[in-house]
This record gives sequence, C-alpha cells and structure tokens, in this order.
Amino acid sequence: MAFTTDTRKRLVTAALVAPAAIWLFVFLVLPFMAIVVFSVGERAPEGGYQAAFTFAQFANLGSRAAAFRNTMLIAPLGAFLCLIVAYPVAYYLAIKASPRYRLLLVSLVVVPFWTSLLVRTYAWMYILGSRGIPNLLSMIGIEDVRLLNTPGAVLLGIVYGYLPLMIMPIYVSLEKLDRRLLEASADLGARPVSTFFGVTLPLSLPGVMTGLALVTILLLGEYLIPQLLGGGKVFFIGNALVDLFLQSRNWPFGSAIAVTLVAVVVIVLSVAMRIAFRISGSRQVDLV
Repeated sequence: MAFTTDTRKRLVTAALVAPAAIWLFVFLVLPFMAIVVFSVGERAPEGGYQAAFTFAQFANLGSRAAAFRNTMLIAPLGAFLCLIVAYPVAYYLAIKASPRYRLLLVSLVVVPFWTSLLVRTYAWMYILGSRGIPNLLSMIGIEDVRLLNTPGAVLLGIVYGYLPLMIMPIYVSLEKLDRRLLEASADLGARPVSTFFGVTLPLSLPGVMTGLALVTILLLGEYLIPQLLGGGKVFFIGNALVDLFLQSRNWPFGSAIAVTLVAVVVIVLSVAMRIAFRISGSRQVDLV
C-alpha cells in the first residue's frame, strides 16, 4: 500500500508526538481528572475519599484563606524581587560581558541547580537562624533579632532559589537584541538611560514576561521554602495541600484547593500571555 508524501509526513509527525502525548495523558491529564472527581466527593469517616457529588468542598475554601492570601501576596512579590535582581545580571551577561567569558558566567548562574534546593534551603536556615546572622549582630550589641520563620526569610529563599529561572529568559531576549539599534539611538543623541527605557527594555519585555510567568506559576505551588524558612508561620497553598492529604487525610477538600490552584495558574498564564502579545505586537512569544 503506497502512501503519499503528505500522509508519510503526518505518520512521522504522529510517531514523534505520540510518546510525549501518551506521557502527558497518563501522568498529567488522568491524575488531574482524578483530582477533579475527588473535589466533588466527601471525606470518608476513616479519611480519604468517599463517592458523592457536592460542591461543599469549594464552599469551604474560605477556611484556608490565610494560605491563599499568603500565596497570592508573597508569590507575585517574590517574582517581582527576582526580576529586580535578575535584570541587571542578565543585562550585564548579554550586553556588557566579554564574549570570551560570557559562557563561563552564564554557567555560574545555573551552578546552584547542581545542588538540591533542600540542601541550599537548609544552609539559609543556618545563616538566618540563631547561630547565624542574629548571633553576629548580638556580638555588636544588637539583640533579639529574629530573621528565620518570617515572611522576609521566605522572600529571601524565593529570590535565591528561583533567581536563575528569571535570569535565563531575560538573558535570551537581551542576547538576541540587535546592537545596531543601540548604536542608532546613541547616534541620534539619546542618553544611555533614554536608550535603555526606549529600546532595550521594550525589546526585552517578552523575556521579562516569560520569567515572571514561570517563577510566579512555580511559586503558587511552592512548599519547601515556606515550610523550612517560614517555620509553619508563613503558610502557602502547597503547605495546606500536604496537611490535607497526608495529615488530616481530607482528600476531597485538598482536591478542591488543588483544582482552584490550577484555575489560578491558568488565569495567571493567560494574563501574562495577553500582556506579552500586546507588548511584542505579535503572537510569536512563548511563555512556556
């Protein structure tokens, strides 16, 4: 049986896409469908899931208002702080750094990922704990300073842990920047600050939006950093999910929170894509 050229191309494309599609369906779509089913069920007397059809779990979301509030406030703030720190670094790597050392410097940005986030977060627990910075401050007469188990400690851990994920998209946008535009701006008499805000920043905004969307979405489900650096006093949605599924075994309520979190992520991603499309003037901006 002979196949046309178009048919062969379609078969090859299907064969290449099929493994990834099957993987996503089995490990992403099916688990999410199970979570959706759990979310409209009830908690069994001994814990877990009991078949039912009710939206009572969603009506009870207000009982975890603190977790939602902390997540919705600290996650965007953490992403913004990452941006403030990451942009000068990415700008230096892409524009100012010598091409001879650029690859080495970019490699140093991702070096922290070679170590477990758990280990790095424990290091910050020691630095911010009573034997770290507060101990040094007490030696010069500054007593009763508490850094650990505070929102500030969580924000510090977020910036440290997610900074490379913000630097790389911005670096890619700046690295693709046509240097002739900067030269033309200077030839027309524009000051460096005017060139930055009029040329460099607008052309790098797709990378900025990519970094903001990526970091914010990951932070919405963050568990480890608030658990270790917040000490249970800075509660995220991820901490609430662990408590509901593993401690109180209220799977339906935990599933309702998880479904709500997914809806929030979809909204955040949609807004970020819309903003990026408007900024770039085209639909060739990839956020994920």
